[in-house]
Amino acid sequence: MKCDQKKRSIFCIEEKWLLLLFQTLCSLIFTFSVLPLLQKSSSSMSRVSDNNAEDVEARTCKMKFQTEPTLPIYLKFTDVTYKVIIKGMTSCEERDILNGITGAVNPGEVLALMGPSGSGKTTLLNLLGGRLIQSTVGGSITYNDQPYSKFLKSRIGFVTEDDVLFPHLTVEETLMYAARLRLPKVLTRQQKEKRAVDVIYELGLERCQDTMIGGSFVRGVSGGERKRVCIGNEIIINPSLLFLDEPTSGLDSTTALRTIQTLQDIAEVGKTVITTIHQPSSRLFHKFDKLILLGKGSLLYFGKASEAIVYFSSIGCSPLIAMNPAEFLLDLANGNLTDISVPSELEDKVQMENSETETGNGKPPPAVVHEYLVEAYESRVADTEKKKLMAPLPLDDELKSKVSSSKRQWGASWWQQYCILFCRGIKERKHDYFSWLRITQVLSTAIILGLLWWQSDSKTIRGRQDQAGWLFFIAVFWGFFPVFTAIFTFPQERAMLGKERAADMYRLSAYFLARTTSDLPLDLILPVLFLLVVYFMAGLRLSASHFFLSMLTVFLCIVAAQGLGLAIGATLMDLKRATTLASVTVMTFMLAGGYFVKKVPVFISWIRYMSFNYHTYKLLLKVQYQDIMPTVNGIKTDSGLKEVGALVAMIFGYRFLAYLSLRKMQLHCEA
Repeated sequence: MKCDQKKRSIFCIEEKWLLLLFQTLCSLIFTFSVLPLLQKSSSSMSRVSDNNAEDVEARTCKMKFQTEPTLPIYLKFTDVTYKVIIKGMTSCEERDILNGITGAVNPGEVLALMGPSGSGKTTLLNLLGGRLIQSTVGGSITYNDQPYSKFLKSRIGFVTEDDVLFPHLTVEETLMYAARLRLPKVLTRQQKEKRAVDVIYELGLERCQDTMIGGSFVRGVSGGERKRVCIGNEIIINPSLLFLDEPTSGLDSTTALRTIQTLQDIAEVGKTVITTIHQPSSRLFHKFDKLILLGKGSLLYFGKASEAIVYFSSIGCSPLIAMNPAEFLLDLANGNLTDISVPSELEDKVQMENSETETGNGKPPPAVVHEYLVEAYESRVADTEKKKLMAPLPLDDELKSKVSSSKRQWGASWWQQYCILFCRGIKERKHDYFSWLRITQVLSTAIILGLLWWQSDSKTIRGRQDQAGWLFFIAVFWGFFPVFTAIFTFPQERAMLGKERAADMYRLSAYFLARTTSDLPLDLILPVLFLLVVYFMAGLRLSASHFFLSMLTVFLCIVAAQGLGLAIGATLMDLKRATTLASVTVMTFMLAGGYFVKKVPVFISWIRYMSFNYHTYKLLLKVQYQDIMPTVNGIKTDSGLKEVGALVAMIFGYRFLAYLSLRKMQLHCEA
């Protein structure tokens, strides 16, 4: 009896010692792998803020939008056309989006692209900004009399209509990471971060710099502040050309006016600004230097914004009442002549046609108005403007050669890009991974499992069967969970990836490796907690080697399953289809996992070897029973090297497939 009591006491001491050791190890893993990265990033950002606190007043008194001279770029475009092919069930239809658009904008000017919805404003903006494939474009687009080149990516800032930002990063962190990725290599990290702080004060974001951006489910900054952060992301590189798509969309009139005033201030320091605008107020309209008015993809007016009403009055279209100039122009672009005088030429033309072509109020139909406006511009203005654009620009060869360079300019080396994206990924996603809901889900599952399999006995046949069921559930649970988490990775970040890759912020390989590896520390912490709880409750073999081998097996399963989710998400890029395919795949892998079906028909046996559940289940059995019995539930307890090799092959194979899918995806830029 004394001997048995002594053995039990030694056994209890060993169990407590192992539990304490594993908890300590878990804490050390988290402390030395994740926290230093976050602390390093946070301390560097706070250090920059402290160093720049002295000259806050100087920044707020006078706004400055450049830290070095800007390379002046004169943008000219002549007879620009763009067509798309719409594929139907039986035939293909070619549709004209833009028809012979001509214009120019110089450094120091703000060009507004106006027109009703569907008139081609955004398409023209994307063409001028190099965001659409040039092979499908007709006409000529030149920058300092040179065609578009890769060099221009580092000189162009492009603000999309949608505010594409990471919701869990603060304003300061967002601009800091942009500065470190986009500013030239010749600048030190401190200089880049100082530039980010300068932009914060230039745009009046100092009050919200420590506030999260926010999103649909996260409370953050206001709409106007989000828009200014997007603008800050682009002007941080001191661009020569700044393109903006609907920068005032969703903003109130006061915030919209402040945004346009910011664009005017940016242009005044020698930058070229082009923006689309839908329906500006009269105060906003007078901020623009030049105007392009589009209607159904055709050019209705190009010239000074202040002379637009004078031009249309000269062709017989004058406002009959006091109107906002922008509303007057949009009515014309829509073919609506309500409260607008009808030109005499147009009245004569309408009277000669059938009276049915007239509307009930005696006004000509929109199609007739549109045709008249296009013909009037082409006959009176178009030729003169084209002759002006044909004149060579007074530029020296150095300016032309800089623009024509075909060499990409990366703001950071490959390794620097990887490190920056790795830290950004951890900081952005730590909130989701360590939410109370997720922690509660994992721990509650572990406790329930531990109670159901409480101290199961491996010495009896029934006990071994129970433990085999428990091990199979572990293989299924930690195979299912990562797949459906990883599926969302690339579809959710597609807009951000497209935006940042179009700006040449980083190489795709650096992004992919950083995105997949930054998830690993976060993905492996919860499984450690899970196993610490359930392993000892279930009565499995209490030795350090068996516990760590079981944990390593679960880690391999998680990383392999995560790779499958990444591959499915990157290949389909559609959450609904990806979720459907993943559900079928995971269910198939589970059924072929070796627990439900012991003997699979030969013609379909290959599915078993593709199942990470099968290899994980076999490894877990071998870890527990290798030196006890030769077979368990019909599975041999040999060395397990084949299963490890299969899981490692899945880890790299699925990720390689995901990378190839991203390479093939159209992101409006070369990979």
